[in-house]
Amino acid sequence: MSKNYITPGGFKKLQEEFKELYYQERPKLVETITWAAGNGDRSENGDYIYGKKRLRQIDARLKRLRDKIESALVVKPSEIDTSKVVFSSLVSLEDDDGNVKEFQIVGKDEFNPRENKISWQSPLAKALFGKKVGDEVVVKKPKEDSYFTILEINKPS
Repeated sequence: MSKNYITPGGFKKLQEEFKELYYQERPKLVETITWAAGNGDRSENGDYIYGKKRLRQIDARLKRLRDKIESALVVKPSEIDTSKVVFSSLVSLEDDDGNVKEFQIVGKDEFNPRENKISWQSPLAKALFGKKVGDEVVVKKPKEDSYFTILEINKPS
């Protein structure tokens, strides 16, 4: 199993989702299925059919969450070296047009482009790893390469 690097916030979200499904949603669904099974013919019982299908979905998600939680390597902000880009760093970049963007490098389960959180497995993050403030970074793309200059490296708050 590959390493599942994750921030403390991302790890907490996985745990919360697991708890919600396991302790809240799943027991209610089992109760509904049991009630529906007692109503007779199950082949035409929508509550029973949908309930069983949803239960399989929840159980599959719980297994995936359990695997992710068990393989997680939580990287704490206090362990981050800001002299170079590492997992969980907040990195300010300037592109060739002078546009400045800030990204945080996060785990594959917590990336969110809208929040400028990129996966540590993304081409941009891979190009940034190990670089320092002032370094130029080249991100290879199919049509044309992108060039960035690292302006700042910070710890997440």
